[in-house]
Amino acid sequence: MPQNISYKSFCWCFGTTSFRTKNFNQNIERQLALLDQFWHLEENQGQSWAGNAALQTRYYDFMHEQGFVLGDAGNKAKDAREKTSGLTDIGLLNGQRRLTPAGHALLAVSQNNDFHSDNFLQIPKDSYIYLKQLLKTYYYINGDCVRPFLILLYLSSQLASLSLEEYTYLLPLCTNAQRTQQIIADIRRLRQGETNIDHIILNRLMEMENYQQAWRLLQNNPVDENLLCQIGMNRKSRTYDRPYYDLYRHLYTVYIHGQADALPLVYQASQKIKIGSWWRSYLFRPAASLAAIRKDPTKYQKANPFDQVANENDFKTVFFQTMHLLKAKSTLADYFDLNKRYMQTANILLFADGMVKLDIVPKHFFHAVADQLYEQAFTPSPLLFQDAPLTEIAPCLNADTTAIIAGVNAEWGVAVSTLDEARNVLNANRYARLTRLINEKFNRQQLIHLLDCFEQRRDKEIQNLITDNADIPTIFEYVLGILWYTLSGCQGNILEYMNLSLDANLLPVTHAAGGLPDIVYEYAATAAYPAHSLLLEATLTDGANQRRSEMEPVSRHLGRYLLQNGNQNAYCIFVTNTLDINVIADFRSRKTTPYYDTQNPCQFIEGMKIIPLQTKELKQILRQKYGYTHLYPLLEEAFQSTLPPHLWYENCLKDRL
Repeated sequence: MPQNISYKSFCWCFGTTSFRTKNFNQNIERQLALLDQFWHLEENQGQSWAGNAALQTRYYDFMHEQGFVLGDAGNKAKDAREKTSGLTDIGLLNGQRRLTPAGHALLAVSQNNDFHSDNFLQIPKDSYIYLKQLLKTYYYINGDCVRPFLILLYLSSQLASLSLEEYTYLLPLCTNAQRTQQIIADIRRLRQGETNIDHIILNRLMEMENYQQAWRLLQNNPVDENLLCQIGMNRKSRTYDRPYYDLYRHLYTVYIHGQADALPLVYQASQKIKIGSWWRSYLFRPAASLAAIRKDPTKYQKANPFDQVANENDFKTVFFQTMHLLKAKSTLADYFDLNKRYMQTANILLFADGMVKLDIVPKHFFHAVADQLYEQAFTPSPLLFQDAPLTEIAPCLNADTTAIIAGVNAEWGVAVSTLDEARNVLNANRYARLTRLINEKFNRQQLIHLLDCFEQRRDKEIQNLITDNADIPTIFEYVLGILWYTLSGCQGNILEYMNLSLDANLLPVTHAAGGLPDIVYEYAATAAYPAHSLLLEATLTDGANQRRSEMEPVSRHLGRYLLQNGNQNAYCIFVTNTLDINVIADFRSRKTTPYYDTQNPCQFIEGMKIIPLQTKELKQILRQKYGYTHLYPLLEEAFQSTLPPHLWYENCLKDRL
């Protein structure tokens, strides 16, 4: 009876769960910079990575010294391999963990701190490199070669978009041409209500020989702990599946012997299984708890396939299918996060309203050539490590804007004839999406809540509410930009004013080099104020750190802006949680302190207008529903005051607001 049934992968996934990290783009850039430094160290030159545990350990220690990893890994060499393997997969590193030409190109963009678009797809420079790498990235799944990103583009062209469920559970099942066509057919049937996600996944699993072998083994032998470990085919260790034996026994008691009072034992047994929450969701209603089930076992019982079993063979089949269905769904749900992080680096995907689709320009470009691209979807790319132009990756990827213009005209009912005209339409669409985003996530009450979170440094909640692909200071600056756009009556080109990288969903992205520290808001003349520029500066530092890190940079940014632009109406608002009195005093002194051009001391600014504000006052502005037309004269009056700094803020700003 003992058989060694091997686990075989049924899906693809980008990277490894060991590099599922927040601030994803930033950490990739930091990793490339660290490796570039590491290989330039004298003791590492000429060394080979493969099989060299001492070198790998040394790299882990180097990452630790640089603050890239925290704690102390039990197996440093393994951790170093895992932290870098995903970047090898997408061709930024080679097998020896040295930067490839593609890796060097991305590092150069990061170090130059210039992410502005320079391509016809209108995506940032770093995203364009990621896009090219994703188009080439391939994996071998049980002997079948597949390029996941090409599969996504092909499914998008065939199905227009994917639901989050389809993206999570079905897209990664496309591991060869036959299965891809089957999944497309299954999704169409799914949308017609003729099948469901579980049936599609089960069919995929049960067509594999190892699952069939495991099912026959279960059918033909008495069940014990060892048998369930064998048929569980756990990838890491068969012993991990031992807890399934108690679950099997108690489910058998409930569904074969009809003893519902064993349901609490089923619930308890599920708690010992790593994916026990999946079993509980499958078997019990959402409000179920152990205490509630003990009190009334059948009240919380959910209808499921075990209800239909009539004998032991039926029970074994349902148990086997449920065991592997939930394992597969748990794996695919786990991989969703990784796949999303890698694919979003290309900045062409929109995740909104429970759907995944291509942004407008990439959609019309790639849909026009999807069939030709699909011809390469199951072949390896010899260009993976190269910084190759699109047309070398695939000749069909030439920068023909005809399809883009035609697509924009068809989708938006316009009649543009040039890409510049199309960009105007697309820009209007971006602002329409921004308005919707503000209504959904950033209305005044939500902005007040976010400011509370910043004040109390509830960082995890902030990233859950907005994005974990940006650090908290970047998100603070982003929220300030959205807030000021709201106060300004949603007038002005805020997406251009914010010196931040935004993803396709208009959410912030942090880069390793850091972006420019300010937001430059341009105002046309109105009855309430003259034409002017406003520099918005934001920081979460306080006390001595605030004095060290902000007093000089804030005045320098405004001074340089005034010197370079000759706009004497420009001023700065500095926002933080808690103002240090000496920061207030320094900014007030700038009213009469000249600022010189260090290259030409004959050029200088006689004084600068810097207004500090705390988040508490911003919340009050939001509560009072003040607009910028109300604020500008109030801030101007405060600026002209002659009160000393220790009285100025309280009397001229806080009390007035």
